[in-house]
Amino acid sequence: MRLVPAPAGSGIVFRRTDLDGFEIPATGRNVAKVSYATSLMRGSVLISTTEHLLSALIGFGVDNVIVEVDNLELPILDGSALPYVEAFQSVGLKQQRRRREYLRILKEVEVREGGKFIGVYPGSGYGIDYSIDFPQPIGSARFQGDLESGDYARLIAPARTFGFREDEAKLRDMGLIRGASEECVIILTAQGVQNGPLRFADEFVRHKVLDLIGDLALAGRRIQGRVIAERAGHAMHTALVQRLMRDRSAWELAHGYDEVPVPSQAETKSADAEGNAGVLSEALPIHA
Repeated sequence: MRLVPAPAGSGIVFRRTDLDGFEIPATGRNVAKVSYATSLMRGSVLISTTEHLLSALIGFGVDNVIVEVDNLELPILDGSALPYVEAFQSVGLKQQRRRREYLRILKEVEVREGGKFIGVYPGSGYGIDYSIDFPQPIGSARFQGDLESGDYARLIAPARTFGFREDEAKLRDMGLIRGASEECVIILTAQGVQNGPLRFADEFVRHKVLDLIGDLALAGRRIQGRVIAERAGHAMHTALVQRLMRDRSAWELAHGYDEVPVPSQAETKSADAEGNAGVLSEALPIHA
């Protein structure tokens, strides 16, 4: 996979280099199947497991990029977004001339399914309140934060994906987790975490927040508002995006002055101090 700087207004676009450069924009209308990961499809061309990279791009403040990939699934790396963020930091961001557009939430939009729930509401930043309730050894946990704090790289990006050992065969039969190993996923058994230690005591809910940010990137722009989720997942995240897109009265495009958090000047070649769109300073290969 290679990330290539793109002109202002391009958004995030996946390009299958093994299929004559066929492009799939990262938008809600291209959501294909959603179960244990979020896949995009345009025509008959598929891109799978997009959420970790999308989360890293939104969290780091990259608005416009072409993602060149030579297979149908993105690299899992260590199961988190941290390797992506570290790669972005190595090349830095370049400020573009066009103002960054936000999807400013104007009224509540909610999705409910049994005891599961997700909603988005008007707010000044990008607030997230996420609760999970899994069987042991995960249990219940809650994370509250605001993406505008600039702490994505420290508090969210390192959280790894997780799964139960008993589900492995089923997932592989579905064509998923083909690259999974103890180096890229937290493996859970009835006795507990098989390949610890955890990076955070509440790493599981932090990874759900990571997924949420990546899935909501399919709205096409960074959200200005407040998101509350209870026992949600990829399917409900993307259902919220699609419901938002259908209700044009629920949001507006705004050239906000809230700066999208990026690393310090020492870590980037050009910090975005005025809320302009950001693009990677140079092409960036990701090997896996």
